[in-house]
Amino acid sequence: MENVSMLERYGENLTQKDYITDPAIARDEEIKQMILVLLTPEKSALLVGKAGIGKTAIVEGLAYRIKNKLVPDALKDWEIIKINISSFMGTTLNDNAMDNRLDILIRELSQKDKTIIFIDETHLLVNRNGGIDFANMLKAGLDRGTIKMIGATTSEEYEQYILRDRAFLRRFQKIDVEEADQATTVKILMGTIPKLEKQIGVTIGYQPYITEKIMAFIVEMTDEYKRVYEISSRYPDICLTVVANAFTYALYENNKIVRLKHFYKAICNTKSIYDDARKKEIERFKVVFADMIANENVDLNDVA
Repeated sequence: MENVSMLERYGENLTQKDYITDPAIARDEEIKQMILVLLTPEKSALLVGKAGIGKTAIVEGLAYRIKNKLVPDALKDWEIIKINISSFMGTTLNDNAMDNRLDILIRELSQKDKTIIFIDETHLLVNRNGGIDFANMLKAGLDRGTIKMIGATTSEEYEQYILRDRAFLRRFQKIDVEEADQATTVKILMGTIPKLEKQIGVTIGYQPYITEKIMAFIVEMTDEYKRVYEISSRYPDICLTVVANAFTYALYENNKIVRLKHFYKAICNTKSIYDDARKKEIERFKVVFADMIANENVDLNDVA
């Protein structure tokens, strides 16, 4: 097991990914804060915010900037490696096997220059039920600065688990990540469309101003007061799901172009907002896009 690279087996190098667009649109301030923390000796960054607001996208945004030499010289040529902590820690290993795996990872990190590890769901590192305490094993490396880390967790899990481990917490500087407002979310959606087109293999068949009108509608229909409480998803994720579903409806019909009917179908079938809100939004869609519906000769009664 000594010859096995834990970083290769359980890690994804975010600085080697092919990025079609900037993954962190309108998140320059959070990225600046993250860079300042990482440049501080013996400090690592911890992103804290609600689920679905794009914490991982912010880290990918930093990786994108490193890859494109858009960071201070002190961070150029660094790598960000995302570790799948759930797979790494697993459920079938005994404590001795897990200790061995963690030791190998920590030794590997201490010998690897210019490397930042990114661990989502950072609260999983903290010992909660008498098992392996990954956080405690990381503390020495974090103290010496031989391990640089970006963590991410939700506000609830930060308060419930991480705040209890003050020794672990003091190695980090908290960066609060707020939910994007509606105007920013529209920008994020517009900027993410090229990525969806490349990934799914279909394109939107409208000029940008029409596309932006559709995106604005989707943002408005998923505002805070219409969302199903239990889904724990916010801007921009809740909107990206609807947009991606429209793309997949086009793909399902063997169409290479995403049209208004596909967005309508995605809206009709969304489970993210309450039924009464969804019914009102369906009727509003018919009014807002009445001219386009007529021009495209679409019978919406046959679509949903």
